[in-house]
Amino acid sequence: MAKPTVAIVGRPNVGKSTIFNRVVGDRISIVEDTSGVTRDRIYADAEWLGREFALIDTGGITMEDEPLNVQIREQAQIAIEEADVIIMMTSAKEGLTAEDEQVAPILYRSGKPVILAVNKADNPEIRAEIYEFYSLGLGTPYPISGSHGLGLGDLLDEVIKHFPEDTEEEYDESTIKFSIIGRPNVGKSSMVNAIVGEERVIVSDIAGTTREAVDTRFETADGRDFVVIDTAGMRKKGKVYEDTEKYSVLRALRAIERSDVVLCVINAEEGIREQDKRVFGYAHEAGKGIIIVVNKWDTIEKETNTMKEFEQDIREEFQYLSYAPIVFVSALTKKRLHALPDKINEVFMNQHLRIQSSILNDTVMDAVAMNPTPTDKGRRLKIYYTTQVAVAPPTFIIFVNDPELLHFSYARFLENRFRATFNFEGTPIRIIARQRK
Repeated sequence: MAKPTVAIVGRPNVGKSTIFNRVVGDRISIVEDTSGVTRDRIYADAEWLGREFALIDTGGITMEDEPLNVQIREQAQIAIEEADVIIMMTSAKEGLTAEDEQVAPILYRSGKPVILAVNKADNPEIRAEIYEFYSLGLGTPYPISGSHGLGLGDLLDEVIKHFPEDTEEEYDESTIKFSIIGRPNVGKSSMVNAIVGEERVIVSDIAGTTREAVDTRFETADGRDFVVIDTAGMRKKGKVYEDTEKYSVLRALRAIERSDVVLCVINAEEGIREQDKRVFGYAHEAGKGIIIVVNKWDTIEKETNTMKEFEQDIREEFQYLSYAPIVFVSALTKKRLHALPDKINEVFMNQHLRIQSSILNDTVMDAVAMNPTPTDKGRRLKIYYTTQVAVAPPTFIIFVNDPELLHFSYARFLENRFRATFNFEGTPIRIIARQRK
């Protein structure tokens, strides 16, 4: 089920990022001790009163070399395109400004619900001064303080009132949903067409989300059901989308959210770019099955070790995706594309693999015998019991004497032992340490 999307829009220095961080809480930081995972955020999952939603911080979306008012207008346009509900952020400290008066009519004309927030209203005297914001024509201004967290509850209460009813198509549990993500011009659309058109029995278009997206369902010759989650949004034409690639990230995130398996596509001609790291990092964080696909391989001049060297570069740049298989294809010549449905199916099965507790604990005991648990200030980590508590991604709880003693490096060692013993290719693994009661 697709989550509603909320965007925060406003001129610089009104506290958009502070509010963003407050609302999403500690989910903002990526808990990875590996290079290559991006740490700047424009999008995160949040929750209020049991309602989950995606939050966009347009402060994280920058247009270089653009005048300030143009930047703000274009960020407002993106919020209109992507969001179900828009929070327009202003500042009580500076009062109503010309930029505020420029953005408000654009948001109003969008027809989307717009909630007006007046930040930096830290004390009663300042709160009494917010009435000038009524002139923006966006209804009641909500006074808030990002630094103290005041008024956020009332603001979020109003936001969730405007969430749309979900109209998304429900698929059978056995249907594998996958998306193809990557920067513009990596060949996503031609890959979709080639995969779906190659050897399929049924092809149908099904209404996806409320965004007028269309998912493509197809069935392989051996009767397996697949759905390609719509990525047409990532190919959207228009000045804003052509000006900067950052916006394609937002569409990719929607597709990631609804997928079981994500095909992360790299253009062989251009190599690895920073935006690849950003988008692929989101798929990893979301716990999705991942296959790295190098497209346009037919256009590369090859020597004996060309593929091996390209693979080494990928492993170096995406250390946190060491579990993801790499497939070299050509959407144009259809080379190796026929292998993708089988690989997607395999990764999906690995995502849903359940390991019996007795076998899991034997594996942990063998691992500890091979590499004894670490000590810290004279105290040694003791592992009492391990159990799997979830799939997609496989999640394991390890009961120990003190969770602080399970260092990142030893957790990584245990993860590697699990991978060596069981087939978890293509799926991240989560290991959680809990103190035994």
